[in-house]
Amino acid sequence: MDKVIIIGAGPAGLGAAYKLCKKGIKPIILEESQYIGGISRTHRYNGNSIDLGGHRFFTKSKDVMDLWLEIMPLQGSPAKDDILLERKVELAPKGPNPEKQDEVMLKRRRISRIYFLRKFFDYPISLKLQTFTNMGLWRTFKAGLGYFKATLFKRKENSLEDFYINRFGQPLYEMFFKNYTKKVWGISPEEISPSWGAQRVKGLSILKILQTILLKPFTKNKQVETSLIEEFYYPKKGPGQLYEVMAKKIQEMGGEIILNSKVSQIEVQNNKIVSLTAGEKTYQADAVFSSMPIKDLIASIKGQAVPQEVKEIAANLPYRDYIAVGLLVNKLKIKNTTKIKTLNNLVPDCWIYIQEPQVNLGRLQIFNNWSPYMVKDSSKVWLGLEYFATEGDKLWQTEEKDFISMAIKELAQIGMIEEKDVLDSVHLKVKKAYPAYFGAYDDFPKVKNYLDTLNNLYCIGRNGQHRYNNMDHSILSAMEAVRVYFDKNLSKEIIWSVNTEKEYHESK
Repeated sequence: MDKVIIIGAGPAGLGAAYKLCKKGIKPIILEESQYIGGISRTHRYNGNSIDLGGHRFFTKSKDVMDLWLEIMPLQGSPAKDDILLERKVELAPKGPNPEKQDEVMLKRRRISRIYFLRKFFDYPISLKLQTFTNMGLWRTFKAGLGYFKATLFKRKENSLEDFYINRFGQPLYEMFFKNYTKKVWGISPEEISPSWGAQRVKGLSILKILQTILLKPFTKNKQVETSLIEEFYYPKKGPGQLYEVMAKKIQEMGGEIILNSKVSQIEVQNNKIVSLTAGEKTYQADAVFSSMPIKDLIASIKGQAVPQEVKEIAANLPYRDYIAVGLLVNKLKIKNTTKIKTLNNLVPDCWIYIQEPQVNLGRLQIFNNWSPYMVKDSSKVWLGLEYFATEGDKLWQTEEKDFISMAIKELAQIGMIEEKDVLDSVHLKVKKAYPAYFGAYDDFPKVKNYLDTLNNLYCIGRNGQHRYNNMDHSILSAMEAVRVYFDKNLSKEIIWSVNTEKEYHESK
């Protein structure tokens, strides 16, 4: 039996291991951290659960959806909030009861909005009276004029800025995209490759929004753009719960998962990985599935020399890091003015994009709305404040206590909470959470081509491919890698092609 090593216990690594185990291979997973799930893990603190990033379980890939539901079946009875709100939800025949069982997927309603000018805007921006009222007459006029101009005079798309302006016009771009994008990536959209927009936004535009609004009554169960989907699945206790269950099943099938085991050296001979070293132990390898950051992967290769140009490109690949602050509060200052019923009349959003330029805060999650089982005391509000940083910058180096203090002040500053209502807090940091599309990334194909020369290496997942994948893309890349591993006549290009098609995988 082949000795297969998998680097990383995130969705891609676990997905590959699960599929390999099903086919009789018993892989060893080496995970650098003490956690299962990668950035899709769930952090638990004082009885409350934090989702690092907000992870919807939604895909147009039947294989991925089947895998998720094989691990954790859809609810067959109403969840706690479904019952209390008398909310009708589609139930799976003979599915588990979330009030009595833990390993269950909930069906959730997707609500997310933009917070700008101390007001709520639909996300994506909708063309309705409330939007124009919030913007004011002058901004609305400018937005309409800018969009009309953009339809007549298309820019050459050399940057993400060009990409957005072509689809929304200059005024809407400056209101709703420019500052937020800079928060996320730390640089202006002028400096970011348009391929990021092509991957994450794809067909979304004003025209697409209009088309969705006009055709919605006639398009039940038809495909819509990812950013327009209205429902998704979600594990009872957060995304990490599903991957923890998957890890348990992998171990039951004979796979091994070793935590706190950072790969420091990869021995390559004759275009083949022969061994990996993690800690004080060396593992022989017939095949390696890697979801570790490519920057670190290239730096760890020994034996056969890596071309100098490839080394330099990989060493300079950009990433953005992630900082989360969990806040438990008595109540929110913002009120629910929608017609959507919620527990304690909380605003209904799963997450809110914070467009206010005067704060560093990028996005706010309300975990009560993701799943009522993520909050220990449902009379309180459990929030996740999301920040984007670069390792070593001012935000990243801010001490935990000071960072939490800043986060509380920022949320109060924009009218979301009162500082006195904060009851508890936690501070979390994740390195290399977001592979970035600028700088050395322009030369990434040279790194990819080199990696493909290593015959028994399969690069999978977000960091393993330096691609801003969602969970379904990461798992699908793992599934494709397993397929290529078993059929040597297939090209590795099949793995790299995941999430490069024009129609986004989540547009079901």
